Amino acid sequence: MKLTLKHALAAILLVLSFAAPVAAGPYEDAVAAFGRGDYAAALRLIRPLADQGNARAQSDLGVMYEQGLGVVQNYTEAVKWYRLAVVAGDAEAQSNLGVLYEQGHGVVQNYSEAVKWYSLGADQGSANAQFHLGFMYSHGLGVPQDYAEAMIFYLLAADQGNALAQFNLGIMNDNGQGVPVDHTEAVKWFQKAADQGFAAAEVSFGLMYTKGQSVTQNQAKAMKWFRLAADQGFADGQYALGTMYEEGKGVTQDYAEAVKWFSLAADQRHADAQRNLAVMYHTGHGVKQNDTEAVKWFRLAADQGNARAQYNLGFMYVSGQGVPQDHVFAHMWFNLAAAAGYQDAVKDRDMAAQHMTPAQLAEAQKLAREWTPKLERQ
Repeated sequence: MKLTLKHALAAILLVLSFAAPVAAGPYEDAVAAFGRGDYAAALRLIRPLADQGNARAQSDLGVMYEQGLGVVQNYTEAVKWYRLAVVAGDAEAQSNLGVLYEQGHGVVQNYSEAVKWYSLGADQGSANAQFHLGFMYSHGLGVPQDYAEAMIFYLLAADQGNALAQFNLGIMNDNGQGVPVDHTEAVKWFQKAADQGFAAAEVSFGLMYTKGQSVTQNQAKAMKWFRLAADQGFADGQYALGTMYEEGKGVTQDYAEAVKWFSLAADQRHADAQRNLAVMYHTGHGVKQNDTEAVKWFRLAADQGNARAQYNLGFMYVSGQGVPQDHVFAHMWFNLAAAAGYQDAVKDRDMAAQHMTPAQLAEAQKLAREWTPKLERQ
């Protein structure tokens, strides 16, 4: 998906690096304790091993400090243990140290240094490191942007079952980044990641079914995958599921159910869900009609830069629904929507201007110039 998604999932990768060994012993007991969520016991068993120079234990202790599992979260302490582990060449510690450099946690942010550690881990076959290195090439962080190089490392990680790499391969094939557009290949990788329960891939796989791209169009199957993602609390899945209920695709149309899922996604600051929830309040579909509530949700989405919500908010101001009529604010929001490419807003902006004095028009234009989006999601 996007950079923010990858960072939100970094914790998953780090925890997964706490891999289960096969033999019995203190380290194996620590891993078992970690797996069942008994972090205090895991810490009690891991720390002596780390103090004795066990690189695997040092790396895992770094994970615990980075994530605040059984200890107070401390990035500096995490860096310390990762550095001790990388001396022995531990590949997962190299990957995790790279994450800290990429994010600037416990160290000064340094993409080049992150690439260095990812490369070392990738050379040893760490799927996590290979994924991260592919991401750096895909986004031009610490290295020149190179989709072909990104594909190489994503493929290496994906072939080891790394769900994030599989998902990103799906995105690149779907968008034609580094390869010609290939929806069949995209479906293949989305399904592999979705089969592992990766929520973003579940949504993307479901979307392929709604559009009938390289699969037979099947709204019921799309619903299945959207629901799996939504049940994990994934906002995109909740929004997609709400849309299916709103439109009656793959399920009996149910506005109340649509409102439920839009609300869950909207509470996570999903701008499209906020906008759709506002429409439901404005129309009284699935919820008691309430223009004040509609304006609230239109504004939250508009503040994030959602052009349709900006247009809708402009309409509420020009018509005085849910807010006092105000042509200055109406013009401002229409102007922002038009600047974002929403063509319907151009005509309404110009119509609003006909009811404004030169001073009001200047004020509206100033407000639009000074407006900045409030982007906090994920």
